[in-house]
Amino acid sequence: MGARVTVVEDEEALGILLRYNLEAEGYEVEVIARGDEADIRLREEMPDLLILDWMLPGLSGVELCRRLRMRPETQRLPIILLTARGEESERVQGLAVGADDYVVKPFSTPELMARVRAMLRRASPERISTRLGAGDLELDRETHRVRRAGREVKLGPTEFRLLEFLLQAPGRVFSREQLLDGVWGRDVYVDERTVDVHVGRLRRAINRGNRPDPIRTVRGAGYSLDETFTGGASRRA
Repeated sequence: MGARVTVVEDEEALGILLRYNLEAEGYEVEVIARGDEADIRLREEMPDLLILDWMLPGLSGVELCRRLRMRPETQRLPIILLTARGEESERVQGLAVGADDYVVKPFSTPELMARVRAMLRRASPERISTRLGAGDLELDRETHRVRRAGREVKLGPTEFRLLEFLLQAPGRVFSREQLLDGVWGRDVYVDERTVDVHVGRLRRAINRGNRPDPIRTVRGAGYSLDETFTGGASRRA
């Protein structure tokens, strides 16, 4: 089970975007739209990290942050504060009430994900896996190496990120657009056919030696890493 992240954000589109990107990173995500509802929910169950908007209906993010820091059970909860306020005095206020980090809207999604990873690594290192695997496939995020059945597989940087993205959610089907967003980023224009090219390269690299193919092509939908994949030798009908 990945780390649990609670997002308190009343902008529906932003909440959806954050959920999508956090789940793609392998986290368990809950999105709450109101500050007062979040206050109640956080008394019932505490996540590993909280992403909290400054301006919220019911109870402001700043006030919620202040209350959380007053409770013994949430004193050490990692909190990232999101806000459109960029002035130095506002940043100081946000940090003064107990936020661990401060991100100004509009923000770079990859940068926010990097901050989430860094904060979780410091707060709960045991919850952030540096290795991903399925069947006889192993990917090491720290050494940037991939092995299949114990033998090293040479991948280019894009193929490595593509495999990492798929390994984070085995069984989930990703459209080409979702793969473009998750692997290349929203700020980069790449034709969707490029995804097919790199999936082909990834397949050739990891399936050498007549190994079974762990990547499913779902016609009309996209690609998925087969959650039933166990490795082993290929079988021919």
